[in-house]
Amino acid sequence: MRLTLSSEGVRNTTMTNEDGQVLYKTSTPFRFGARTTTLYKVVPNTDPDDMRDHLERIGEIEWNLIGSSVMRLRGQEMMTDTFIPRHGIRGRWYTHRLRHASIELMFFQLHRKRTFEGPDGLPYRWDMDFKFVRLSRDDTTRQELARSYRRSLGIIGPRRDPFLDVDLNLMHMLDTVVLTFVYVEKLRMDKEKRAKRNHGGGGP
Repeated sequence: MRLTLSSEGVRNTTMTNEDGQVLYKTSTPFRFGARTTTLYKVVPNTDPDDMRDHLERIGEIEWNLIGSSVMRLRGQEMMTDTFIPRHGIRGRWYTHRLRHASIELMFFQLHRKRTFEGPDGLPYRWDMDFKFVRLSRDDTTRQELARSYRRSLGIIGPRRDPFLDVDLNLMHMLDTVVLTFVYVEKLRMDKEKRAKRNHGGGGP
């Protein structure tokens, strides 16, 4: 299943399926200090006199500046440092081209994985690469079940909006996948921004 994002900024985006139907929406109003992202899910309307779909508020991420952030999903509250803790350290070399210059810099980026137990009782892990995140089983199979893709402007290959590709075997826990994706992708984006600032700034 492909969830296409209206924006790469996952805290304020709309997610649609292959038919263009809106399934989820995130909203993060601006405020000083800790901000809260609200996750909405579209609920089909069965009222024949009102065919508009309605947004149901199903989850939140409270981005605390100090200490653990807080996730809420359908009434269940989870501290991120215990529900989806980080584990392990690995690294990889990346190249970054400075804007308006034919200069490429190389830098070494450390990565961590975030693990959590799904509502089905199985272990999962999000791995944060420099430009994408991927979800897999946290067992010996390491079966990949979801992966994010960046926006492509079509300079090389076809143009496409950013999207999250999710295995159909995860449909029973799609709400959890989406909420944890928003969390880890925001962390990944923060790391990418810091790395670019530390190595000359600018875009590719």
